[in-house]
Amino acid sequence: MSTIRKRTVFIAVTATAVLGLAFTACGSGGSGVRTSGQEATGSPRAASSAASTHDAGGAKGTGAAGGSAGATPAGSGSSPDAASGSGAGTGSASGSTPVCATKDVSISAARKDGPPYTHIVLTARNTSGHSCRMNGFPEIQFLEGHRENVPAVAKSKPAAPVVLSAGAPAYALVKLSDGGKDEHTEPVIAFSVTVQGSSAPATVRAPGAEGVAVDSAKWATGYWTPELRNGADDF
Repeated sequence: MSTIRKRTVFIAVTATAVLGLAFTACGSGGSGVRTSGQEATGSPRAASSAASTHDAGGAKGTGAAGGSAGATPAGSGSSPDAASGSGAGTGSASGSTPVCATKDVSISAARKDGPPYTHIVLTARNTSGHSCRMNGFPEIQFLEGHRENVPAVAKSKPAAPVVLSAGAPAYALVKLSDGGKDEHTEPVIAFSVTVQGSSAPATVRAPGAEGVAVDSAKWATGYWTPELRNGADDF
């Protein structure tokens, strides 16, 4: 083989080797001109990376949406604590106020108008030193022979809960009789009153030196109210 032919074969083999190295480099993911972190378009690794980026973006978007829904804007007052306080008013405040027990109040009785003395007014003053809520109506028993409580008059029920601050009074109007001469009344010097929610009664002295006359067929009591309301408690 001549020297020229040998040189030509050598060049051809060298060129083939160089091209083979170049293809090997491309097959390993390198393009020879890509920037750092950039994948070759259309390669399996690029497709996998793009899918991962899409999933991450979707997850991020979901997390952001969830965070937005669960987040509380500053000053919005929509946190659980703010929400529980936002409906406050009388209802919520009274809901967290303890119920008055008989021992928490001092109960007295006074005549209402007259004569004839057909009604008395009960006053229950909060002596507990803290706010408390008066429930319902006074549970009154006038006579030893009548163990049932005096029935309540529904129309006297207040619209809002009766919350007494320390030292504040609540009132209840109580009907004793119709004041007629032919009524079957019995004298009462003292009687028991229990505040709803308590088990222990208080003994209340009836007004007047001779006490009061009660008729078990006529008696009735109003609900506890923060004041005596003209007309609303007439019964």
